[in-house]
Amino acid sequence: MKSVAYAGNDVHQGNIVISVYGKEGRDPISEKTIINDKGRVQKYYKKLSRTYEVKACYEASGSGYVFYRWLKEIGVECEVIAPSLIPERKGDRIKTDKRDARKLGRLHRAGELVSVYVPEEKDEAMRDFVRLREQVSKEVKMSKQYILKFLQRRGITYREGTNWTKKHKLFLKRQQFTDKYDEKVYGKYLMLLEFKEAELKEIDGEIYEIAHGEEYRERVEKLTILRGVRELTAMGVITETVDFKRFGKAREYMSYLGLVPSESSSGGVERRGRLTRAGNKRIRRLLIESAWHSRHRVGINDDFKKRIAGQKDEVKQIAIKAQKRLHSKYWRMIEKGKCKQKTCAAVARELSGFIWSLMRTA
Repeated sequence: MKSVAYAGNDVHQGNIVISVYGKEGRDPISEKTIINDKGRVQKYYKKLSRTYEVKACYEASGSGYVFYRWLKEIGVECEVIAPSLIPERKGDRIKTDKRDARKLGRLHRAGELVSVYVPEEKDEAMRDFVRLREQVSKEVKMSKQYILKFLQRRGITYREGTNWTKKHKLFLKRQQFTDKYDEKVYGKYLMLLEFKEAELKEIDGEIYEIAHGEEYRERVEKLTILRGVRELTAMGVITETVDFKRFGKAREYMSYLGLVPSESSSGGVERRGRLTRAGNKRIRRLLIESAWHSRHRVGINDDFKKRIAGQKDEVKQIAIKAQKRLHSKYWRMIEKGKCKQKTCAAVARELSGFIWSLMRTA
């Protein structure tokens, strides 16, 4: 029977530092730096696997899950480690690639590391496409800032209402400048904004089409019965989480989103602080935005009836319960003097629990 070897990998774009530890001992049994290339990586681990049962790990980073899939392809067990949960020594002031690889190898052997969920390639591709929408949305906001700042530098301010309404856009198109370069710059800014808005509209349409396709329709329809959740939000939650069954309790899902309060309790004294925010920030942002809708009065209108039509009784009950509970939670906290931001974060935490419950029934 082969003995177990624990391989810590410090993965970079150019090379990979590997430190391999046996079941015992402070020093690595093998240490090597190799080029970050599929052939060389697989060759090294195939050779190592002839002698040992290898358990490898590396930190989640910009390198993605490529290294994980290379090892999986040749039957080597590998885990992708959450960087924020790696134990740190306060007195350790030296950081090198070799030290990082050794630390990963030792901690992996000790069972002190927490791995992240690795999606299938098709799930990762869909997640990146939904994330593209977020990036393009940011680009649209940047272009709007370019235009407003340019006008501000030329002493032009819109004072007839809110920015980016139809009236404001007509005001922007009417602006003219005596200097030809000012005219050119301003024209390019407007053209750039129109291009980005057209791209955003096209991506929104594609995501909407995918949301109502065979693969996602059932899950999306379940989520969109919740107040403040529509196709874009639902697709963001689904593609970022992927597998809801890996969370055994609603509280675990709330923790994954960083929506639970931090705690520093000792000596019988409990101290709770701000949200941990140590989780998926994209879903957290989406749910906090959705939580703002809970301030509105509870009611079963025609739109709600249309969305719950065809759903099972269990799902309908969850939807109605969510409306009442989240609305009550919002105003109860407001009446206690809590600020709206903290209130929406608390509502988002409970909303995530309802999402977990709905997705477990999917």
